[in-house]
Order: sequence, then C-alpha cells, then structure tokens
Amino acid sequence: MLHPDTMKASPEVMALAAEQGLQRLIDGNERFMRGEARFPTVCKEILARMAREQHPYCTILGCSDSRVPPELIFDADFGELFIIRVAGNVISPEVKGSLQYSGNHLHTPLFVVLGHEGCGAVEAALHHKQEGVEYKRHIQALVDSIEPGLPDFPPDISETERLKLSVEANVRWSIRQIMEIEEAQESVRRGVAIVGGVYEIATGHVRFL
Repeated sequence: MLHPDTMKASPEVMALAAEQGLQRLIDGNERFMRGEARFPTVCKEILARMAREQHPYCTILGCSDSRVPPELIFDADFGELFIIRVAGNVISPEVKGSLQYSGNHLHTPLFVVLGHEGCGAVEAALHHKQEGVEYKRHIQALVDSIEPGLPDFPPDISETERLKLSVEANVRWSIRQIMEIEEAQESVRRGVAIVGGVYEIATGHVRFL
C-alpha cells in the first residue's frame, strides 16, 4: 500500500500502484467466485488503526444495488476501498465532491466506475429514451443523468443486448464526465488510473472494460 503522502510520488510510482491495485481487485474477485473469500477478522487492533486513519488503495463509484457490494465481490478488508454508491453510478455534485476528497486527501492511485448487469436505473433510462416513459421527479432526475450516455440502437438488437450495451455505455459515460474535471485530468497525468468495470450478477465476475 502506498504511503499516504502519494502526492509527492512520481507518475511512474503512481502508475505502478494503480496497476497493482487493479490486480488486487482481480485477484479478490477470483477468490470470491471460487468461494474462497477471506472474511475480514475484526479485532481491537484493526479497529483502533481504522479509527486513526485510512489509506484505501482504490476508490470505487458503484451502483446502490443490494446485490453488488464492492467489499464482498472484491474480497476486500477494512480500509482497503473507498466506496461511493449511488443508483446507476451517476455523476452528481455530491459524487464529484466525494471523488475530489478521495483524490486530494486519500490519494488513491486507482479509481473504478463499477456498473452491473441488469441495472434498473439504466433500464429506466432506456425506457425513457425509447418509449418516453416518465417517472417521479427524483427518479426522473436520475434517468436524465444517464440518458445522454446511451447509444442509439438498430431495431434488430434484442432488449437484453440493449440493456447490456447500455450498462457498459453508462460506465463509460460516468468516466467521461469524471475526465472532464480538470483535477481528474491532472491526476491521470500523475499516473492515477481511472477504469470501468461491469459486475455480472449471475456469475459474480467483474469484467473490466
């Protein structure tokens, strides 16, 4: 794990830390799929250390869906992941603020936008785009945040395939919005990695895009 003062790290060191962090996620997900996940052991020493400070190696922006808990699917321990969860993994001022905190104060070298198969928020945005379905005010605001990133589909694509491709497109749309932030661009120049992934609910596998 990087020393907390990673702002002084070279781009090469940050890039290596991001690469190692991504491999840790991949390895943890493989343990999860094999049924060999390590259940975090709570002890006074760990709790005392967590009370003093946190040094997560990865920030994850994921969906609120109850079936997609990042700590479990990546077999992560206390303090390893800084997690932001909101339906549809959408970008909002509050999410940007959380990402900024993680970047400026926790200095995580790796940021992951994590979507998932069968995302209800993305599906709602699809129905609004294709059929003009309207939702209650706050849900509609969520849908309106997702819809600009959805592609136009030819008529011969099945609904299942449309949703799958839309979930991937929504992950990329969130990343694109993050990358429009000047600080995010500077972080990438410093070696920080921003990647996208999709959790496959039926298999437990995280497919990185």
